Amino acid sequence: MKAVVYDSKRKLMVADVPMPELSDNEALVKVVNTGFCGSDHSLIESGGLGNGTIIGHEVSGTVADVGRNVDGPSVGERVMIRPTYCGACRECRLGKPYLCQVERRTIGLGDFQGGFAEYCKVDPRMLIPVPVGVDSQNAALAEAFAASLHGIECSGKKEGSALVIGGGSIGLALVRLLKIMGFGPIALSEPVEKKRVIAGLYGADAVIDPFHENLIVRAMDETGGKGFDSVFECSGAVESVQAAINTAAVGGTVCIVSIIMKNIEIIPLTLNFKEVWLTGSYSNTHEENIRCLNWMKEGKIDGRPLISDYIGLDDLPRVYEERIDTGEAVKVMIRIGEEF
Repeated sequence: MKAVVYDSKRKLMVADVPMPELSDNEALVKVVNTGFCGSDHSLIESGGLGNGTIIGHEVSGTVADVGRNVDGPSVGERVMIRPTYCGACRECRLGKPYLCQVERRTIGLGDFQGGFAEYCKVDPRMLIPVPVGVDSQNAALAEAFAASLHGIECSGKKEGSALVIGGGSIGLALVRLLKIMGFGPIALSEPVEKKRVIAGLYGADAVIDPFHENLIVRAMDETGGKGFDSVFECSGAVESVQAAINTAAVGGTVCIVSIIMKNIEIIPLTLNFKEVWLTGSYSNTHEENIRCLNWMKEGKIDGRPLISDYIGLDDLPRVYEERIDTGEAVKVMIRIGEEF
């Protein structure tokens, strides 16, 4: 089968690889669409991948085959893929199944090869049915929205003003979810105009160009001098964490949603004097994915405006070099199988 694999010299390359072989307890998914995630970029640039590794975890597809011990799902069913969990370990009991230390299995980031391929095998417990009325592109994007929803859940906030720093796919998904959930006013800080435009389509009340405007001044203007009740850092820029604290209200919450690979410096007194709650978020749950899929079914979420590059599998190495690694793309969506 065709796949895009990691290569230490070329980073990504198209290759012909063997079809996955199923055990009695595994399922085979025919991949339809796979989104390129920021964490995929981090993995490639880390240099820690082995040659031949297939990454990609934002996947929609159909069940192609199941092992003899698999009760469900059925062949032909439309699905998306998320990690397993045991429900019994300390992390699962804390309500954090995505950090399960016992039975966590995943594609592209763990023990199974990923979705930049025509087929991938999974533990059947990883499969979430896609509702009728949700197309394959949105189904592949549901995980990104679920990661954003998880950031809101980690913030502990249910309402109030909100600022999103960084207008990548996660930040823009956050804007849409905050709007659906009744937060307001909602602002996005993002230097790229086309991303600010999408934020407007998704319901942002204000957009800020931090390269040409004073973010703190605008934050105070938009909130009557109070600062934002919730601030979500989605840019991955180390300096944005302190900026998030600076723009938060007294007693507000700052949630770091982006994965920042470097050490950061903050001014602790800003935490003391504001009593800001600083937290982070990672991944998402099955329930959060299902919630986002249902919002897609209801027409409240359409992730397709996020797609800046719609390509075939053969194009991924080139687009990675020209559009992803340069930061120009918002969301790259790969078309691999017959879409639904």
